[in-house]
This record gives sequence, C-alpha cells and structure tokens, in this order.
Amino acid sequence: MQESSFFTPAELVQLSALYRKLLRLSGDTLQKDDCRKLKAHFIRIIPQGGLPRNAFGMNPIIRDMQTAVIVAEEIGMRRASILGIMLHESVKCGLFPLEAVEQEYGRDVAGIIRGLVRINELYAKSPTIESENFRNLLLSFAEDMRVILIMIADRVNLMRQIKDSPNGQARLQVANEANCLYAPIAHKLGLYKLKSELEDLWLKYTQHDMYYHIKEKLNATKAARDRYIDNFIAPIRRRLEEAGLRFHIKGRTKSIHSIYQKMKKQGCPFEGVYDLFAIRVILDSDYEKEKQECWQVYSIVTDMYLPNPKRLRDWLSVPKSNGYESLHITVMGPEGKWVEVQIRTERMDEIAEKGLAAHWRYKGVKGESGLDEWLNSIRETLESADSDIEAMDQFKLDLYKDEVFVFTPRGDLYKLPQGATVLDFAFTIHTNLGCHCVGARVNGRNAQLRQPLNSGDQVEITTAATQTPKRDWLNFVTTSKARTKIRQALKEMAARQTQFAKEDLERKFKNRKIDYDEAVLMRLIRKSGFKTVTDFYQSIADGATEMNDVIDRYQEMLRRENETNAEVAYRSAEAFSIHPEGEAQKEAKDDVLVIDRNLKGIDFSLARCCNPIYGDEVFGFVTISGGIKIHRCDCPNAPGMRSRFPYRIVRARWAGKSQGRQYPITLRIVGHDDIGIVTNITSIINKENNILLRSISIDSHDGLFSGMLTVMVDDTSKLESLVKKIRTVKGVKQVSRG
Repeated sequence: MQESSFFTPAELVQLSALYRKLLRLSGDTLQKDDCRKLKAHFIRIIPQGGLPRNAFGMNPIIRDMQTAVIVAEEIGMRRASILGIMLHESVKCGLFPLEAVEQEYGRDVAGIIRGLVRINELYAKSPTIESENFRNLLLSFAEDMRVILIMIADRVNLMRQIKDSPNGQARLQVANEANCLYAPIAHKLGLYKLKSELEDLWLKYTQHDMYYHIKEKLNATKAARDRYIDNFIAPIRRRLEEAGLRFHIKGRTKSIHSIYQKMKKQGCPFEGVYDLFAIRVILDSDYEKEKQECWQVYSIVTDMYLPNPKRLRDWLSVPKSNGYESLHITVMGPEGKWVEVQIRTERMDEIAEKGLAAHWRYKGVKGESGLDEWLNSIRETLESADSDIEAMDQFKLDLYKDEVFVFTPRGDLYKLPQGATVLDFAFTIHTNLGCHCVGARVNGRNAQLRQPLNSGDQVEITTAATQTPKRDWLNFVTTSKARTKIRQALKEMAARQTQFAKEDLERKFKNRKIDYDEAVLMRLIRKSGFKTVTDFYQSIADGATEMNDVIDRYQEMLRRENETNAEVAYRSAEAFSIHPEGEAQKEAKDDVLVIDRNLKGIDFSLARCCNPIYGDEVFGFVTISGGIKIHRCDCPNAPGMRSRFPYRIVRARWAGKSQGRQYPITLRIVGHDDIGIVTNITSIINKENNILLRSISIDSHDGLFSGMLTVMVDDTSKLESLVKKIRTVKGVKQVSRG
C-alpha cells in the first residue's frame, strides 16, 4: 500500500500521537467535518507521490502536524491557522487548487495558505536572508499576521528536529536564518519563549563546544544555585504573605544564549557572569490593582535587599512596543551576589510568554497606556468586517517604524509610529474624537490635521460637532486604527445618505400621486447604467441625478409598458367571457367574471400591483373608467379596496386551461453573496421549459445580496416549481413573489 511506503513504522506511531495531541489542543475549534475531510484528502493525494521530503528527510505531513501543535499549544492559534498549516504543502505542490480550499474550508484558510505559499516563493528569489530589508519584505508578503506566527512556529519545529541530521550545511543555513530572521521577529512580537529556544538552538548548531561548555557549567552549579534561590526567596515569601498578596515565585536561569552574549560582551568566563538567574514574582491581581500591587512588592523586596538604582527597568508605566509589561530590579542578595527580581501579574506573564496571542485573549482589558496600541490596532483591523489588505499592510509596516511619545494636556502618554499626524493622535485616543477633529494645539500653537508629531509634543485636540470624516483624510493618516475607523465612518455615512435619498424619492412619488412600482424602478435603474441600487441612490444624494428627472423617466417607461400590455389585453379580450347566468347563480348571487372564455364588450386588464397569473385566486375591481382590473386575492391593495369600495368588487375565477399565454412575475431573492450564485440561479431558469428571464437586478451589501428577477411563466404550478428549485441553490435564503 502506498501509505505504508510514505510513512515509516516510527512515523506511523508518531503520527498517531501527534493526531491525538492536536485534537486535544484544538478539537473545540475545528468544525465537525474538518478531520474527516483532511484524512480523505491525504488518502487521495499520498498515492500520487507529489509530497516530497525536505533536505533533512522529514515527512511533510509529520512536520506540518508538529508545527500545528506548536501554534495551538505555544501561541493559542485556532482552526484557520491549523488547517492552513496542514494543507499549504498540498497547494504548493499543485495537488489541491486554492479555489477548492476556499470552497471546502473557507476564505480565511485559503488566505493563510496563499501567504505561506508566497513566502516560500520569496525564499526561492532572495538570497539575502539576514538583512533587515528581507524582514520587512517578509512582512509585506504576508496578507495576514498569522502567517508570520506560523512561519516562526515552523522554524522552531525545524530547529528541534534537525539536531541529528547528517546534512550539516543545510542545518547551518537553517540555524543562521533562525537567529538572524525569525528570532528578532519573535522578539518584536513578544514571543520570548520561542525566541529564546531559537537562539539556544542556533548556538548549539553553530558553536557546539561553547553551548555544551555553558550547559555543563550550569548543570554543575544547579544544586548550589537552587539552594541559594531558596534562601533568597524564603524571607520575601513570608513578607508577601503577611501583606495579604496572592502570588507565586519561581526562579529562572538565564538562557544559554543570553549567558553566552554576557560572556562575549564582558569578555569574561562563565564564572564572571554574576546574574545567572532571575527571581520572578507573579501576582494574582485584579486589573485595576496591578500597578499598585507590583510597586508594593518592589517596596518589600528593596526594604530587604539593597537595590542597584542603575538597574531599575520600569515597563509598567511605559510598556515595551510589543506589549511587554514588567518591573525589573537588581538587588544585592546574600553572599554579596547580585540577583535580578522581575515583578509582574499573571496577565503580564502570559503576555510575556505568548505575546500576540495573549493580547487577543485579554482584548477586553483597556489600559490608558498599558496595552500596546500597535497590537490593539492588529486586533481591531482583523476583527473589523471592513478590513482590507491596504490596512493590513499598514499595521505590518508599523512593526518596524520608530516610535514617538506624545502627551495629552493631562500628561497621559501615548505611543505612535514615526510620522503620525494630529489626526492619528485623535483617533488613537477615541474614535469619536477623531471623527470630529478639526485641528489641535501642539505645544500651545495651532496645528492642522495633517501636521506630523514629534516625541515630547503636548497635543490638545480641537473638535466641532459639524465635522465629519473626509475621504482625503486617508491620504495622510499613518496608523491602521485611523484608516480603519475613517473607512467605517465613510461607509456608514454613505449608507445613511442612500437611505435618505430613497425615502426622499418615495416621498416625491407620493406627493405627485404616482403609484410606486419597485420592479419598474429597478428596470429604470439598470437601463440608466447604474451597477447597483446603492450607486443609484448615492448619485441622487450627491446631486448628480435629479429626482424629478427620475420620476419623469419612470412615468415614460411605465406608459410604454402599459401600452404594450394594453395591446396584449386587447388581442386576448375575445378569449374572455361572462360565465352563463345560470351557472353563475349556482355559485353565488353576485356577478362572477370567468376568465378564459369569450368576453365581449367588457374592458379589463391584469393589475400591475400584484401581477396575477393563471391559477391564482383572483377578483375583479371596477375602475372609475368602467373597466375591470383583475387582482390577486392576496394583493397588498386588496384589503383597502374591499373596505373602501366593496360595491366595486366583482367575483372572478380562472376557467378552462392555460392556453400558453405567459405572465410577467417578479421574484425577490435574498442570500449570501457567494461566487457564482447569480449564475446558478439564471442557469436554473434557462433550463426550465416555457419560462423566460425578462430582467434581473442585483444589489450586494455586507456579504448579502438582494435581487429582483422578472420571469415570464404560464401558471402558478410552474411558478411554484421554479421557486422550489431556486431555494435549493447554495446561499439562497429567501425567495418571495413580488
């Protein structure tokens, strides 16, 4: 069997263990059929032999599952990322089209795979892996920041697996890329655990002897180091318990790579590195009390041990650009040894370990200056239904911009990217402030919206109630939050304007006492060259289209259509007749109009408000001119006619059989705006015998579409059959008769 040759016996055991672990980590995020589909996909493509092993002989499916476990366990990523990892190799090797991925698993999964494939192509083109420019290029190639996180996890996995590989040259290249490219990005994103592992493995593969020298020294001093840590912690623990704080303390030895850098920088042997370890005090604090309790611990520790004021690092007041929050102090411990103490909360510790993923978990927390604005902008852009690639590119570039620190008049500190403007600052503080911003006072002087800010500027935003966002604002704002919020506001304003325009047009129709037929108006809109109904109403709102001209053209179109219908009615009048009086009296005392018999001397037509067709329950309504209009019994106007003019109602019914005459019927269709849905609907109509598609008008908004279709049908039975078939089209949610 082909599968047996694809997996070695050891790999089959490994595959089973990885599968169980991945299900345990992410089973609640996967959809019901995801695992079954994946299994069927691999069973189908493995015999084709198109999935090659890499330079280290690693099985591609095993490698991808190992990476998926890392992103689920270490970073906390979910369904789309896991499926993207498992399927991207098949897409890259041409075994699974990207369009099929999108159809089977969704647009989100396909987008991640597209980013992974593009970055793999970038590797083939660029030899300058170590350069800063390549890091920026890598970021710009990823359409989704999750792609970068997956690439980091994949490199961690690769570094773990190649320790025994005989391919030393390839291992050296992979290790150097990990150290020069992926570790700095992981550091920027706050993924310190993965960053340290990459650096340690790099040292192991590139400077084998130095790595094991430091490791052996650490092992030799471990017992003495543990005793020292216990002695150092014991009095601190007692004082913290007396203070009523909830906490736990752990000792953390510096990474091997970090010790190596210390030895290299200070030019000293292992014994000369005095701060080999750090003590971490982790508090279980409410968010509102975090800073207060961290400084309380600082006071307790420095009362007991002499601090080094030059070694104080306060990342509580101003967190690092990647969201890292902590308070670091170095104190003189017993035996004259310097000890670093890190003070943080559970929330801060998880953010320090898991970086970006932890920020998403804690997205409900809103600190005045605590949470990093760049990470918040990522969350807001990813969660916004209106996010686009341009906005995604913007916040990815924010990663490598220098920062400026700007103050409010109250002294609150905000971080912004280099080149940020007054308007960016306004949106950073609050969306409403940005939308109504007309300028600012920067350091006491008036400033325009587009003025760039510098570190240390004190900015007071000026607003006006009449101010609204302008499209040209997008030309000079630099932050992703400002761009996203401006676009959202512009779309909301456009939606309100089109709604007002629609209401004004309907009011004009009413004032001029003209019947409003939506189907006729839709045909007019399409004939006028507008692609969507929204474009038509926006044109009215902008003043480009005059409402009176629209109504005049509407009346002209209605007149021409009525003339055409009148000719049809006149030609068919001979086929209608009054039912013989005796038969009519058997059914009711009222006069009954029986349709489809020879009818002479009576002027009648089918009402356009409800478009009755053969098979509908109908009645006649005597008009002022003496003619009769035939209406459906469920016509929207029927209750009003029956209550106000009961004496004009004439009973009517269809008689005989439909003689091949076709009637225009308008269908309203609502559904998801999926690719090909309109084609599927029109294809069904075209396949039906004796049913013609006369007109179609489609409007799409926020992932939904609404359409008006006019078809020519013989009778109600064929109409009902057509409606049932349209309802079976994937994505169609509602079909109703106009």
